Amino acid sequence: MKPVPFILLFLAAAGIGISTFVEDAHDMPFVQTYVYGTWWFKLLWTTVVVTSAALFAHRKTWKNLPLLILHLSFGVIFAGALTTAFTGHKGILHLRKGQPTGEYVNERKQVARLPFMMRLDSFRIAYYPGTEAPADYVSQISCQHIDGDIFARPVVSMNRIFSAQGYRFYQSSYDEDLEGSWLSVNYDPWGTGITYAGFCLMGLGCLLLLCARGGGFRRLLRHPLIRKGGLFLIALFWGCQLKADPALPVVKRVQADSLAIQQVVYNDRVSPFNTLARDFVQKIYGRPSFHGITPEQVVSSWMLYPEEWNRTPIIRIKNQELRTALGLKEEYASLNHLFDGTQYKLQPLWQREQGNRSKLAQAIQETDEKVGLILMLRQGTLIRPLPPDVPHLSTQEVNAELWYNRIPFSKILFMVNLTLGFAAFGLFMFRMLTGRKEKAVSRRVWGTALCLTTLFHATGYALRGYIRGGFPLSNGYETMQFVALAVLLTACLLQRRFPFTRPFGFLLSGFTLLVAYLGEMNPQITPLMPVLASPWLSWHVSLIMISYGLFAFTFLNGILALCLIGKQKNTASPITGEQIEQLTLLSRLLLYPGTFLLGIGIVLGAVWANVSWGSYWSWDPKEVWALAAFIIYGISFHRNSLPCFQRPWVFHGYMVFAFAVVLMTYFGVNYLLGGMHSYANS
Repeated sequence: MKPVPFILLFLAAAGIGISTFVEDAHDMPFVQTYVYGTWWFKLLWTTVVVTSAALFAHRKTWKNLPLLILHLSFGVIFAGALTTAFTGHKGILHLRKGQPTGEYVNERKQVARLPFMMRLDSFRIAYYPGTEAPADYVSQISCQHIDGDIFARPVVSMNRIFSAQGYRFYQSSYDEDLEGSWLSVNYDPWGTGITYAGFCLMGLGCLLLLCARGGGFRRLLRHPLIRKGGLFLIALFWGCQLKADPALPVVKRVQADSLAIQQVVYNDRVSPFNTLARDFVQKIYGRPSFHGITPEQVVSSWMLYPEEWNRTPIIRIKNQELRTALGLKEEYASLNHLFDGTQYKLQPLWQREQGNRSKLAQAIQETDEKVGLILMLRQGTLIRPLPPDVPHLSTQEVNAELWYNRIPFSKILFMVNLTLGFAAFGLFMFRMLTGRKEKAVSRRVWGTALCLTTLFHATGYALRGYIRGGFPLSNGYETMQFVALAVLLTACLLQRRFPFTRPFGFLLSGFTLLVAYLGEMNPQITPLMPVLASPWLSWHVSLIMISYGLFAFTFLNGILALCLIGKQKNTASPITGEQIEQLTLLSRLLLYPGTFLLGIGIVLGAVWANVSWGSYWSWDPKEVWALAAFIIYGISFHRNSLPCFQRPWVFHGYMVFAFAVVLMTYFGVNYLLGGMHSYANS
């Protein structure tokens, strides 16, 4: 009886994970029809709830109030979801200006009636100042009874819903002529309320479990090995510059520098010219400067001396196959080299490779984008002066962005943190082999270095937030930055009691920033999409990213513990056994805040989704894998029901496996599966 609910939970988590690949191969309606909407899928989850409740009652766990509240919340959430599935329905309402309607199309593509009439009075798109980037979509609506009496004149926009008689309406789309608006319709009078009650119970249960004196979390904090702290330190594991052509005409440095603070409209926001120039050179050349020539000099010189700069090999082409096809011996090509008279050399190559997902096709597309940017610069469409009626940035905002552009925070930090991390690992190995203890001076030096790198990273992250005017969590680059910051802050908080978390902090943050620096992530600062301009976004992403950082610690704990377990088989050292136990205790301790933060983050994301587009759960791949991760980590808490987790090698091996689910949740969904949450193209 004991393992049955957990086996079913594990199978359910595996099943929904597999379903995301089925969706990628087919589409969402397919998996909705053959998986999520089937009777057997509902029966599976019902069986999980029933068997879990039976085990809960059998073990008399209901006497523990925090555990009772937490597990009861899961049942209430499931009851709410089941109620929504059986009593709720959704659809799309199309409104045309001045034309009352009381009908909408439901999920079954059938026409359904509303108990009242709705009329679109006006629709408009609100833009960010001075740009063509939409900030919001706003529909002014009149609602009237069947007899014609108007009872409401609501405004519906992104993150601003309208409710009437159990129906909720959300801004979804609009007609190209701006004379029509599309609203999502959600009728769920009971399910959402029940689910929200479950969310509240879940938050209360998590809080009580962390605070309860006799709870597992407080007992772990009082454990002698936890109080004793760390006995040891642990850890994991600019090219030659060419001289610029002296014959190349270049605007003087003083003149070009004066352009840096000029404000332009770039990337659909107001920014200093320095940002545009830096991104232009970075995109074209692969570095923020060209042989010692500043980005402002490059852009202004290209505008003044286009013929000379068109002959300059500055367009970086990394793909060897494309270079061979273009007859290039070096890594850089000039604009003129890509044209044979009026014939564009990339055109026949693209016609041959179009539709393929080959590296050559990707390289052609990347090179074509670079050529397009240069042509935009020559035609004068790349640089858009700031209109006089648009608010200017303050001097402080301009200076902040200039500082952010000039200091490569990510590059400096990943090199410094990885260097310090490997140095810490070397010292650990030396002390472990010689039996020497760490001196107080060494602890202070490492602690100070950790705090300084954290402060440096926090400064860069705060600058980015100040420049954008909000919490920077809108794309993959920014979330990776936040993960690194969360890891460093966690290491700072734990370092006094657990000195071995210092190299954890250095290495995890270093590798995270390295991925952000080298990966295919866009570091440009852009305004938020309308649906992302919600206060729920920051909390939802922040809590989940912090939980991922904590899980990363348990992953490294698991790697080291498995190595020590292998060593113990040969030496049977009591010190090694104590180290393994300490690693186990630390992982169990971190599981509490990590899993609870992940759960609360999922809940806040569900609330945000419900507020923004009318559905608190859509079976999006990111939602599915986050739920799978929550289930996988949640299973590991049940040591009494699953005695196998009392064996260190099983527990730590499971922690390593569980983190693979986290990696799939972040990287796999972003770059393999896609979906609404994907950052791959952000």
